[in-house]
Amino acid sequence: MVTKKAKTATRKVKDRWKAKELYKIYAPKMFNEMQIGETPSGDPSSLIGRMTEVTVHDLTGDFSKMHIKLKFRVHDITGFDAHTVFVGQDLTSDYVRRLTRRRRTKTDHVIDARTKDSYLVRIKPMSVTEKRIQASQETAIRSLMTDTVQKIAAEMSISDLVRTIISGELAKDLARASKVIVPIKRIEIRKTEVLEMGTPLPDEKAIVETPSEQAPEAESAPEVTEAPEVEAEAEEAEQAEEEQGAEESEDQGQ
Repeated sequence: MVTKKAKTATRKVKDRWKAKELYKIYAPKMFNEMQIGETPSGDPSSLIGRMTEVTVHDLTGDFSKMHIKLKFRVHDITGFDAHTVFVGQDLTSDYVRRLTRRRRTKTDHVIDARTKDSYLVRIKPMSVTEKRIQASQETAIRSLMTDTVQKIAAEMSISDLVRTIISGELAKDLARASKVIVPIKRIEIRKTEVLEMGTPLPDEKAIVETPSEQAPEAESAPEVTEAPEVEAEAEEAEQAEEEQGAEESEDQGQ
């Protein structure tokens, strides 16, 4: 038997949901202000500060970027539209695990850099060497990477910096700079955090294209920049198989 109190509680829950409106969440201007989601709310002010996360694949349709996650925070509400700002980037945990192999050294770096539009960004590159290296070499690589990232960031706006991170250009620049100390097998920008907001430049342009804009290019001329990543992953998979085969041969020989 349902009591009067239970009926009242059920009716209040339904009424509370009916009072909520659906708000559309949009990416910042640097990502073409694309819609990235929806969220219900009964009070628009409660949406301010809410975080949302999407992959680069969700924004561009590029499957090779499924491992790159972008984080946004709602900072303004206009009608039923929630506008966001970029607050960080991250790699999926399974992608990071695939990069780590035996008999190699994985070094994590933490670098704070300020862009020319006054954004303070904490960038965390991850380097994987061809073989194990000494602690002194790791220290030298950290110092060199810090100088390189800070110089590059000082000449770029936040949108340009994010573009180089997503495209892999920043990782390539770091690999070239570190080659004088020790050969680097792979460098990835594992994580990025915006510590202090700056002032976006008035001529800021979108750094990614929408899937509909990107489709014709993908059919006629695939991006060359993705080839090294695909090759590297295939090479690592092949090396892992060779190592496993060598271990099995040793066991049989013994």
